[in-house]
Amino acid sequence: MEFSLVDGEKFSPSCFTLVMLAVDLLIPSAKARRVAYLDEPSVLPCIGNDAFGPDAAGDLALALEEYESMSHGLAFIQQRSPIITGMMVSFAKNVANFISSIGKDHVVILSSLDSGKRRVIDASSDMLYYLSSCNEDGSDPECEKLGWKKLEEYDPSQRLWKCLASLVEGGVLLEDMADDPEEMTISDYYATLPFAALFFACKAKGLKVSCVLCYCSEGDNMPESFHLAEAVCKLLGQDPEQFNGNGSNGWTIPLSWKSIYGPPPDMSIF
Repeated sequence: MEFSLVDGEKFSPSCFTLVMLAVDLLIPSAKARRVAYLDEPSVLPCIGNDAFGPDAAGDLALALEEYESMSHGLAFIQQRSPIITGMMVSFAKNVANFISSIGKDHVVILSSLDSGKRRVIDASSDMLYYLSSCNEDGSDPECEKLGWKKLEEYDPSQRLWKCLASLVEGGVLLEDMADDPEEMTISDYYATLPFAALFFACKAKGLKVSCVLCYCSEGDNMPESFHLAEAVCKLLGQDPEQFNGNGSNGWTIPLSWKSIYGPPPDMSIF
């Protein structure tokens, strides 16, 4: 992975925790500045107007960028387009190498899970799940204290998880591990998601990794975004109210959310 620093910017050694994937609410709330544009061949290119605002001033946003908030000691990687089919492991390894090279030592990965794959409906619909590199079985006492549940489908001895770990560490895909998608079980589904590859890749680089996961359905997922952002703050000892944003509880609502369902209709047609 190559990168280009924004003029006058550099990677801060004080931002040793990096958060990635579902971070569009956290970046403007923490008043993070864009530090670098990342060039990763496994990510489809895209370009758009400034996603965070407060105004759409024509400050272009690209497919993969790194932001940092020195006041909160946090760094972020924002990904705006999908990974090319078949390049998930390559993407994860390149990202892990980059994170390690710029001096980060704790990676927090936020991800949604398909509610249609949920085997057990918890009494609490907003239950959070986690996966951690602290112990071999993925458990973490600190996450348990927050009331989160370890992702039960994670089993490092299970075939697909072992295969993924082997690929990240430089192994090859054996013929008997190449599953037919139609024969994959629900447990196999989790090992195919981006967070899983990133988890193993960052862990292989000796980084501390915490995955924070929640189930959601298609449609308006803004409540889940707030839920994950609040969870990160609890995990890292941050107080959202200190962000002093323009929304409730200190959050700053990204400009891009205003047009998530498109502009309002032209009333002259009625």
